[in-house]
Amino acid sequence: MSLPRLRTEQEEEAKKEEVAVEIEPKTGVSFPFKLDDGKQLGCVGLRKKSMLGIGIKIYGFGIYADNEKLRELFKLKIGKAPAKPTKDMYQLVIDSDAEMMVRLVIVFSSLSMNMVRKNFDEGLGASIKKLTGGKKNESLANKVMGQASDDIKLTSGSVIEISRLPGNILQTKVIGEVVSKVESELLCRAYVNMYLGDDPLDKDTKEKFGMSLPSLF
Repeated sequence: MSLPRLRTEQEEEAKKEEVAVEIEPKTGVSFPFKLDDGKQLGCVGLRKKSMLGIGIKIYGFGIYADNEKLRELFKLKIGKAPAKPTKDMYQLVIDSDAEMMVRLVIVFSSLSMNMVRKNFDEGLGASIKKLTGGKKNESLANKVMGQASDDIKLTSGSVIEISRLPGNILQTKVIGEVVSKVESELLCRAYVNMYLGDDPLDKDTKEKFGMSLPSLF
């Protein structure tokens, strides 16, 4: 009878990396530091909504990015590492084609797909308006969640992933299923702008993401 093989140090380290996570403190949702495709976690945050005067926790989220691509971009466009994140750095991330993904983990158990769609369309529509000098483009904003069926049941722990992919493609997955794939540079920029622009969904989260940027140099 053969004895079980002992794990090597390299395998132990790999196992530790696999389970390394950051916990969003207000929801308890955990986000892995690194995804299988290499994208790394820049920050975690919480999305709240006021209902009847009460702040309801809707979802925890983590923002991931292709740090190697961003590193190349910063070295090319900025050169020297600044002491703290600058507006130019945020703008480079927004305007670039570096892969990014925002993972949303639902914590509000009564959330419907229709509520998600409405909230998302409003936020993305406002971001598009800012980038276009006040021009509305509701049809573009609606393309992202518009194809997600109301029959999709969202429960606490359900995951929605929205990714900026190469070629200016914004892809949306709801509980592992791709519900839309839209090719639009404006849409990709507007989505990242929601989190990293001048009027972000969560200023603290934007600052946390920004603090990770100078280290890329």
